Amino acid sequence: MKSNTKSSITLPAAELKLVRALKARLRLATNVEVVRRGLRLLAETTERSALKDAYRRASRATRKSRDEVAALDRLAGEGIE
Repeated sequence: MKSNTKSSITLPAAELKLVRALKARLRLATNVEVVRRGLRLLAETTERSALKDAYRRASRATRKSRDEVAALDRLAGEGIE
């Protein structure tokens, strides 16, 4: 596989205008850099979103057992003087 594979993407006028505006605002050298940066940001956001969902599911799964442990916790020291 080649390390520098060339590709060409044709953008509608409005999207090309957006790419050029971002290029100037971000002070990037090429339109390709704008696209690369956008792809990296999308990948990071997607990974973060998936991680948040996993933590949310794990939290819901352990919430019930946490309440049960709290209810039984007071019994742990019963009868000890």
